[in-house]
Amino acid sequence: MTVEITTLSNGFRIATEHMPGLQSASVGIWVTVGGRNERPDQNGIAHFLEHMAFKGTAKRSTLEIAEAIEDVGGYMNAYTSRETTAYYARVLGEDVGLAIDVIGDILLNPLFEPSEIDVERHVILQEIGQALDTPDDVIFDWLQERAYPGQALGRTILGPPEQVSRFSRADLRGFVGEHYGPGNMILAAAGALDHAAVVRQAEALFGAMAALPLQTPDPALFQGGETRHEKPLEQAHFALGFEAPDYRDPAIYTAQVYANALGGGMSSRLFQEIREKRGLCYTIFAQTGAYADTGMITVYAGTSGEELPELAGITIDEMRRAADDMSEAEVARAKAQMKAGLLMGLESPSNRAERLARMMQIWSRVPAPDEIVEKIDAVTTRSVRDFAGATVAEASAALALYGPVDKAPSLGALNERRAA
Repeated sequence: MTVEITTLSNGFRIATEHMPGLQSASVGIWVTVGGRNERPDQNGIAHFLEHMAFKGTAKRSTLEIAEAIEDVGGYMNAYTSRETTAYYARVLGEDVGLAIDVIGDILLNPLFEPSEIDVERHVILQEIGQALDTPDDVIFDWLQERAYPGQALGRTILGPPEQVSRFSRADLRGFVGEHYGPGNMILAAAGALDHAAVVRQAEALFGAMAALPLQTPDPALFQGGETRHEKPLEQAHFALGFEAPDYRDPAIYTAQVYANALGGGMSSRLFQEIREKRGLCYTIFAQTGAYADTGMITVYAGTSGEELPELAGITIDEMRRAADDMSEAEVARAKAQMKAGLLMGLESPSNRAERLARMMQIWSRVPAPDEIVEKIDAVTTRSVRDFAGATVAEASAALALYGPVDKAPSLGALNERRAA
């Protein structure tokens, strides 16, 4: 399988990977714009724009957009994150051109009809309400807000209802005009396709786009802090975050190995000690998230209000212990999980296309899987122990609590336990 990359004269990039033996392909456009690019008065508009892309163009109605892809048995969707908005489709190889045409149409020719804006506004307000009713979703927004208070990176992707309620056609067009330039766009595709044909079509659709100045978001500053929301739920929800490397920092691989060993699977320390041995929860895990200039290791668990103090204390104890006795076997297992996840994921054209776009956004190239495997293999038990020690002893922390949390320890108490 060969990755091919072409950059048009206006900065629009195309990255494809032909996958022999497949009859389908995944294709999409990833825009390096998300919630982090919003001003305070724009919070939620990147996500609103993603919704509006499917609500009619100069060529196609809302229904015709859906029918164009579904008539050939395909699937189309989009998502917004803090640093990216993606529009993508999965189709048979013979319909790759159609998918590119539809995605290009919704990005280049959206109508933003006021009536459709009002309809979709209501949909998004329902989505916000649903998120607020889902504790193990909203708690991560609250954790992010405490980690990066007063910053775009700390605000929710959906935005507050009062702002979503007033976004207008002019606001949407203004955000597009400010951020949706060819230098921020990557057409990524993998599967049954021909790179030259994709480039020709991309040139025809996007080659005339005027270049826009590339805007760099304000630097992120992990500050930390605590937020708790008491509510008579069945479960108390606990999310604890620690500052971690950004995605260009070589230490990101050590951070990922550490998080996997700490809480990445059924054999991990937190799962074994807190769920299997003590039965204190049903769900507990640790994970690593990374951005352009910062990152966060997060531990999440759901338990009863009565057992939350014990669970929180054991979590800190296990983090401290990892700095002293993280074993070769644990590190080897975590690395094997990471490598298997990477290589198994490459069997899917959707994952391949996503990876192409992500690597182009980070590195402006697509490292071979072997290069990533080498970086994972280079992580040592000593480096994981050192990282664990620095995290528990020095990293800034944020805490979010939701539910019957009146007995939960404060972040100050947990920090004292970290230092003990």
